[in-house]
Amino acid sequence: MTHAELVKRLLAEQDLKYRDFHASLLPNIDKKTIIGVRVPTMRKIAKEFADSKFLDKLPHKYFEENQVHLFAVERIKKFDECLHRIEQFLPYIDNWAVCDGKAPKALLKDEKRFVSCIEKWLKSKHAYTVRFGVNMLMNFFLDERFDKKFLKWVAAIDENLFDDDSTGAAQAPVKSVRSSLNAARPTDRYYVQMVIAWYMATALAKQWDAAFPYIKGRKLSPWIHAKSIQKACESYRITQEQKEILRGLK
Repeated sequence: MTHAELVKRLLAEQDLKYRDFHASLLPNIDKKTIIGVRVPTMRKIAKEFADSKFLDKLPHKYFEENQVHLFAVERIKKFDECLHRIEQFLPYIDNWAVCDGKAPKALLKDEKRFVSCIEKWLKSKHAYTVRFGVNMLMNFFLDERFDKKFLKWVAAIDENLFDDDSTGAAQAPVKSVRSSLNAARPTDRYYVQMVIAWYMATALAKQWDAAFPYIKGRKLSPWIHAKSIQKACESYRITQEQKEILRGLK
């Protein structure tokens, strides 16, 4: 399947009602760049797609091309190739949906290097590189691979770097069309804050003893503190007793 055939296939799978719904969840990208293809279909297409030139042809025009791109990358088996493709693509991510829900398991073949990369990503000035890094800690390093230092790394992220709502375009070659965007769309800071809150809430569910001091000691900014408690209290993995403790710390 060539790049042209990929785009043709995506357009053939278009669901206009789904496009309209999904566009409402992505207020910071132009609706014209969203075709309207469901995730299972894109994952199936990524499995069939084998044109490596597509991975080098950046930026892509459509949101779905970006999704297929990362779905294809997460299928790569070799550590070095997978890492190269991820770092090549990270600067082009400009929304939460492309950033989230990815699990490049090949990177676990060298955990030491993977963790080193995550630490670097968390210090980026590009909002979605930071978000991707937090997602990797949340997806892969909150169970048997957990280390308390990861909580420190996430809590130390400087959310104030992302006030400008620029998706890091000053340093990253993001070229998405934005002419018809809603001026009231959430800022980059919001998307960084949200992933930190999700991480903390998940950490409370999986690593309570290590994560709770960050809430009890109010080591997070007020917004992230409150949102972490909210998300934790919405989780079925948090006990009622723990939820009562958290509510007392709002």
